[in-house]
Amino acid sequence: MLPFALTIFTGAFLLFQVQPLIGKYILPWFGGGPGVWTTCLLFFQTLLLGGYAYAHFASTRLSRRQQVVVHLTLLALSLALLPITPSASWRAQVDGDPNLRILLLLAATIGLPYFVLSSTGPLMQQWFSVTNPGVSPYRLYALSNVGSLLALLSYPVFFEVKFPRHTQATMWSFGLGLFVLFCGYCAWKLWLSAPAAGAPAKDATATAGVADEPAPPSAMDKTLWVALPMIASVLLLATTNKLCQEVAVIPFLWVLPLSLYLVTFIICFDHARWYHRGIFTVLAVLGIAVVCDLLHVANDAPMKLQIICYNAALFVACMVCHGELYRLKPAPRQLTAYFLMISFGGALGGFLVAIVAPAVFKDYRELQLGLWLLSYALGVLCFRHRSRELALAAGVGALAITVALPALRTLFDDSPGLKESYVGFFTSYWKYILAGVGVLAVSSLDWRRRGLSAEWTPRLGSFVMALSVGLGALFIHTWEERTSTPILSATRNFYGTLKVYDYDPNDPENNYRSLLHGATTHGLQFTKPEKSLIPTSYYAESSGVGLAINALPEGPRRLGLVGLGTGTLSVYGRKDDYLRIYEINPEVERLARTHFKFLDYCQAQLDIAMGDARLVMERELESGKSQKFDLLALDAFSSDAIPVHLLTKEAFDLYLKQIRPGGVIAVHISNRYLDLKPVVEKLAAHYNLGVVSIADDNAPDWWVYATTWMLLSADRDFLAKDKIRDAAEAPEENARRDFPLWTDDFASLYSIMKQ
Repeated sequence: MLPFALTIFTGAFLLFQVQPLIGKYILPWFGGGPGVWTTCLLFFQTLLLGGYAYAHFASTRLSRRQQVVVHLTLLALSLALLPITPSASWRAQVDGDPNLRILLLLAATIGLPYFVLSSTGPLMQQWFSVTNPGVSPYRLYALSNVGSLLALLSYPVFFEVKFPRHTQATMWSFGLGLFVLFCGYCAWKLWLSAPAAGAPAKDATATAGVADEPAPPSAMDKTLWVALPMIASVLLLATTNKLCQEVAVIPFLWVLPLSLYLVTFIICFDHARWYHRGIFTVLAVLGIAVVCDLLHVANDAPMKLQIICYNAALFVACMVCHGELYRLKPAPRQLTAYFLMISFGGALGGFLVAIVAPAVFKDYRELQLGLWLLSYALGVLCFRHRSRELALAAGVGALAITVALPALRTLFDDSPGLKESYVGFFTSYWKYILAGVGVLAVSSLDWRRRGLSAEWTPRLGSFVMALSVGLGALFIHTWEERTSTPILSATRNFYGTLKVYDYDPNDPENNYRSLLHGATTHGLQFTKPEKSLIPTSYYAESSGVGLAINALPEGPRRLGLVGLGTGTLSVYGRKDDYLRIYEINPEVERLARTHFKFLDYCQAQLDIAMGDARLVMERELESGKSQKFDLLALDAFSSDAIPVHLLTKEAFDLYLKQIRPGGVIAVHISNRYLDLKPVVEKLAAHYNLGVVSIADDNAPDWWVYATTWMLLSADRDFLAKDKIRDAAEAPEENARRDFPLWTDDFASLYSIMKQ
């Protein structure tokens, strides 16, 4: 078994080590948003399906020696295509949805090596079954997931921080060479086991005994082979999207959900004893409720609590999906078909989240829908297995909700006391609680009359289905609640969700419109002409960027802005000024021009450069043109997520070439969860720039938001001007002087988390 174990482990390690590596390479090329990783996962899952299909075809249609020849040929071609470092020519050169370009880049860069590695698990298990008749290969599947998990966990804590990307790619190439050697040895063993010419092939499972084999899978079983991994895949990508939208698009937040997803495969496929249907059904029902509550309170919950709860719910949901999937496993002779269906379900889930959901929904709904599908699957499984245990566990989980959720809410920011939390919970959800208690009471009478050990009745499954219906009703109710304010526009694309709200439409004096990206306001404007030029939200005259613009020398000014929003900063433009705005999302420009008037009223010469700011600036410098901005403002953060590639040493190299000597860089660092101040201070120290931090927290007007800007400049006299000096915060005595410099190869999110 050792040669096959080494091959499977090494292949799985390389398969999942390359995912965050290649994602980190291309993330800055396509805007640094969560959509980049979602598209990458779609590619990985689709190619995994291709690898499993190849393994199934080879093991069922080709002779043993034909399999050896074909597979070794593919391995040789994979080595010939090294290295896997993507060419810079693939960087986005056009506006719009880059999904297709990302998929083509990945196919050209790692397509064949990834395809061959994807086939390793099922193909090597099949070869093992042939060369070791009567020995179950399913534990090798658990071993492959151990290798995958180790690759994911080691990347953010070791490889990412110890080695630059080019070195990582070189090491991965050497690892692929080692894998080919292991695989070649297994192929040699298969070659030797091939029957002589004219001899009948021996069935690898014949010695296992027909009586020991599971019954042939039914059509329902095969449907569940696809549906269960599809649900787990939807929840994986939806959870990752949620975390990346609100925090940052970095390997750590990719790896954590994917690692938990793989852990469930390892646990469930190692042995049936690790998955207890009753316990995990209780936890799944409770986890669904916790996620629903977190989605309702949104950003009022602390970041660490969100990370823990979302990932815990994902783990439990995947345990249910993969545990039930293992219960449905077929005989070893159907192994490749089984894994092919599993991989198809995973790829289908990725396709639904990455491609279908943005085209169908105007908001992020796939997490709720994934949870609803999970609840429905529990009902189907309850009927499929005639399981009283599952029905009873669902009832226990429903009762646990009324105890656990109010207690959880006491951990939220500005949370009430425990008593008030319980009162508020029952006041908000009394209709659903009453309905649930009624259904549970009817089922309880049945349990009491028949006894807990009595035979299955369909009424038990009906209770689980009732929970599913109630969950769907709750989701619809929650969606409708959030539309109480008129919405003028709601759109979603690769870069996220955008909504334009119309507040107080019947009050001309106070009527205003606001643009929300995710859950964060990106500007607001009064519709009354006399008030429409007021700089609002984060850009008031008392803000750091407002003070800096007004403190610039008289005469024509050249202003740069990364991130358009509603175009609020354009109100600072005077007649002879020049304003250049970099914006990656074409939908933002459309909304800024159709629902807001800031750009129309701008007196300065205005240019909007579409595309990722770093790439556009690079192209400008390559053409020999520096913008020589007097001030460059960085305000490209969507929701509370930060595009890390805009705050690295390489990014500031560009910014400093785009501003005039003594020019100003203004960085908006307001964030609920992350303290970006030491990041910017370290960049300032590295380039020997003066730096001040200005927090505008006490503005008297409601339309001026509490905000923090940091101003960096080599002209320290500018930072010492009266209005800037008076507004600047005093330097911290315990400044983090040992804070590491962020680069494209290294950025530590954990070190800047707020407590």
